[in-house]
Amino acid sequence: MSGERQRIVVLGDLMLDVVVRPDGAIKPTSDTPSSVRLTRGGAAANFAVALAQSGHDVTYVALVGDDLAANVALSALAQSGVATNVDIVDAPTGIVVALVAEDGQRAMLTERGANQLLTVERALRLSDLGAEHVHISGYTFLDPASRPAAKAVLARARERGVPVSVDVCSLEPLKKTTPEIFLGAVSGATMLFANEEESLALTATRDVESALRFLEERFFEVVITLGAKGALCQIGKEGFRVPATAGLVLDTTGAGDAATGTYLGERLRGADAETALRAAMAAASVAVRSLGAVT
Repeated sequence: MSGERQRIVVLGDLMLDVVVRPDGAIKPTSDTPSSVRLTRGGAAANFAVALAQSGHDVTYVALVGDDLAANVALSALAQSGVATNVDIVDAPTGIVVALVAEDGQRAMLTERGANQLLTVERALRLSDLGAEHVHISGYTFLDPASRPAAKAVLARARERGVPVSVDVCSLEPLKKTTPEIFLGAVSGATMLFANEEESLALTATRDVESALRFLEERFFEVVITLGAKGALCQIGKEGFRVPATAGLVLDTTGAGDAATGTYLGERLRGADAETALRAAMAAASVAVRSLGAVT
């Protein structure tokens, strides 16, 4: 891993997040007082911001609509130090409504919108920026509409000798896609990120240690985040595990993305895996203290 500032391309869904934390039980036919935040969203966008905060030159590649949601999301990314290379298409910008429970966990209602129109031609053109590392969001592999585009970007990076990282991103779409299809689509990636549930589903195993052994045979570097239990990683035959940083949990939205983006950012700057994991847990602890993604 180089210790210098690197040029990184992140390919993924650009979303606007509407984060809602009800103050009590939702009243179906009336008003429920709530805390509501409007923020830029998308797992890959959160990841890109963490990379930029680690000191790298990051360009986010995505599709957006010609609408207010795009303006808000793109402006927020710019304020966070992330450059963007986007196509405006005839579809609404993606939107996620995140319902946050008292314990900080959330359920998400998602419309991918413009992101579903990502073609091979668009993906290759937008991402052709001379990157030293490429990160591809798992959502682009999980949706059959954008999977060919994600595979094409991965294949071209491999041809050029550019390392590629992939984040699984979401459990239910993974189950619908099937682990076999997902693993086949991301074959050739250098690094894989997953949370505990995703890793178990992806490998059909019952514990993260078994999942890690399964995945390290397929990827050079594997990171599994464990929520309040911390995170672990495997590089070849060498494994590391660190605890989470304790603190207030208001909303877990974007915490995993902040952790994995920070991990990659530190690794690309030359940090060893354990140091990068500890930095990742510190970033996650900051992310869960506020409602919505942290800019």
